[in-house]
Amino acid sequence: MNCAAKTISQEKTPVDQLLAEHGMTRGEYETLLGVMGREPTMAEFGVAAAMWSEHCSYKSTRVWLKQLPTTAPHVICGPGENAGVIDIGDGKAAIFKMESHNHPSYIEPYQGAATGVGGILRDVFTMGARPVANLNALRFGDVGHPKTRSLVAGVVSGIGGYGNCMGVPTVGGETNFHSSYNGNILVNAMTVGVADADRIFYSAAAGIGNPVVYVGSKTGRDGIKGATMASGEFNEDSGSKRPTVQVGDPFTEKLLLEACLELMATDAIIAIQDMGAAGLTSSSVEMASKGGLGIEIDLDKVPLREEGMSAYEIMLSESQERMLIVLKPGREAEAQRIFKKWELDFSVIGALTDTGRIVCLRNGVKEIDIEIAPLVDQSPVYNRAWEPTPAQSEIDASFYPLPQGETPLSILAKLIATPDLCSRRWIWEQYDSLVRANTAQGPGGDAAVVRLDDSQKALAMTVDCSPRYCAADPVIGGMQAVVETWRNICAVGAKPLAITDCMNFGNPEKPRIMGQFVGAVQGMREACLALDYPIVSGNCSLYNETNGSPILPAPAIGGVGLMQDVTKAVGIAFRSEGETVFVIGDTKGHIGQSLYLREIFNREEGAPPPVDLSAERKHGEFVRALVDERLITSCHDISDGGLLVAVAEMAIAKGIGITLEQGGDAAFWFGEDQGRYVIATGTPDAVIAKAKAAGAPLTKLGQTGGKEIKLAEGNLAVESLRQAHEAWLPGYMGA
Repeated sequence: MNCAAKTISQEKTPVDQLLAEHGMTRGEYETLLGVMGREPTMAEFGVAAAMWSEHCSYKSTRVWLKQLPTTAPHVICGPGENAGVIDIGDGKAAIFKMESHNHPSYIEPYQGAATGVGGILRDVFTMGARPVANLNALRFGDVGHPKTRSLVAGVVSGIGGYGNCMGVPTVGGETNFHSSYNGNILVNAMTVGVADADRIFYSAAAGIGNPVVYVGSKTGRDGIKGATMASGEFNEDSGSKRPTVQVGDPFTEKLLLEACLELMATDAIIAIQDMGAAGLTSSSVEMASKGGLGIEIDLDKVPLREEGMSAYEIMLSESQERMLIVLKPGREAEAQRIFKKWELDFSVIGALTDTGRIVCLRNGVKEIDIEIAPLVDQSPVYNRAWEPTPAQSEIDASFYPLPQGETPLSILAKLIATPDLCSRRWIWEQYDSLVRANTAQGPGGDAAVVRLDDSQKALAMTVDCSPRYCAADPVIGGMQAVVETWRNICAVGAKPLAITDCMNFGNPEKPRIMGQFVGAVQGMREACLALDYPIVSGNCSLYNETNGSPILPAPAIGGVGLMQDVTKAVGIAFRSEGETVFVIGDTKGHIGQSLYLREIFNREEGAPPPVDLSAERKHGEFVRALVDERLITSCHDISDGGLLVAVAEMAIAKGIGITLEQGGDAAFWFGEDQGRYVIATGTPDAVIAKAKAAGAPLTKLGQTGGKEIKLAEGNLAVESLRQAHEAWLPGYMGA
């Protein structure tokens, strides 16, 4: 190559050290040499290392992700684009995705979480959608760990700070605590947007000679090697990686959102891609690759906020709030006027070519000249060794009766105030859940419900996963994560349509960890097929371990469903006195991996509760029919903590008590059997008749009324439960 750029062997840093710093193996480097036919420059090496990182290439997971069901009549676009797209009728589409920002959030919790929100927002609006809701799934370490409190404070503040400034409501989520996350927290962010179904924008470049345009914020040195950092384990030096964490500016992102949507209202855009992981590298390579074209970029034309940036730094920077756009020829001035109006940088930095190569110049020197097809096609793919997770034995509940001197209500009072079951109000009150005035149901219920503009229709959405189930049995855990979102969406009365996932696991080079991933995918696949509930987008986050200690596996699932009439949506709160309360589904008393077993007996063991997919489908459809016919006034699926915890949450929500006619042992009240719902109705005879016709198991629990939860063993004031439920988290954070 006629180029003055130094090759990596001419750099001061030895090649082996560069490989280690960029997470590239010697074998992968030999493949790169074969692709290029020569030694790469430092900028070329950086491009390849980023594109071949686990975070960008999915090299350990691709062979398994292909097994997931991704199609359905209502799926417009499945995995492979910035976000998934589903048809929701009336010419509208829902666009959504969930992504991780785990490593950055541990290193710098505020900016890590904030830029995680910013990145997922861009994934959605780059496809032409206006974001209508944010959700999140957060997992922190043991509450006694010295870093946990500050991590919670920083992450929650970052999520609220970015989403609130963007004017996008944060309407739902989940938060858990476990010692396995002490050195590696999980921050998963999800965004849902709405667009015209015939105005979806994609990232495949087209048109030789068409201009390539950079818009948004200037490029700095923040986030360099961010994708590489997210593709490796942590150790005691993880704090030194702070410079790889991006810095976000939600006010600029709001301007970028409006400018992009304004330009999208014209016909000037051919392709558009946000600059996320690996920044200008991934956006340019992916756009050209999908279009089967080449791309030439003059890096001198990239707007910079720091002097003296090298080609390597410009291509690898993960500065936030930036987009790459391919315009129709002759539309540059029109586009520039729009971005200038919104006070954003706009620069034509290159053009599409017929060479099939990415060529980048800096200060007149050709720093990058790589053939794109082999760079993409020969990206490493590993079918890693894996081993199944050993099956755990069923727990005999008779060995774990109520401790001496305890009653179901006294145990309930303890459980409701534990970190995993206490109210998350301290968290979600820091988020604006009502901005845009379309939130029909926000945080605190089974699923959020967001009205569609100028319509009776609404989207229901939720995120869920039970990592302790996944660790014990990844197949059941993956299956349960899917069906939990199914139940939550059915519980409000919506039809579940599709899911996104965020696969959080440890080091895939360890067969035990890879086996967890494989098992979770197998369980997810079974559930999605049985429920006609496809996966349309997602993200993998691996190497979530510190000093060799992995997290509990967490295949987080984000579900989206549709309601035709938002006025029919039900919540978890008992609405009035004198209503009859039923349980849908069978109660057998599975306590393996239950919170009862963990919190009362300090034991994390046993097989998780089994999942009956045919029963899940039948019970969910039955619940939706009851909601559609307005036969029930409240509904709550039974999950963490079991039946009595679900009943207590319904009572706490509006301060209405219940007299429970059923009696039972600890397993009856606190077992976590799947496929169950608690419902309240003023027309019990009609519900009983419907259950008989549907073949759905129905058990009468009791009658609402008063201010206490009443059992044969005694009574417990709802207000005292509410205080215990609400007090733990603010007390912990204020300590």
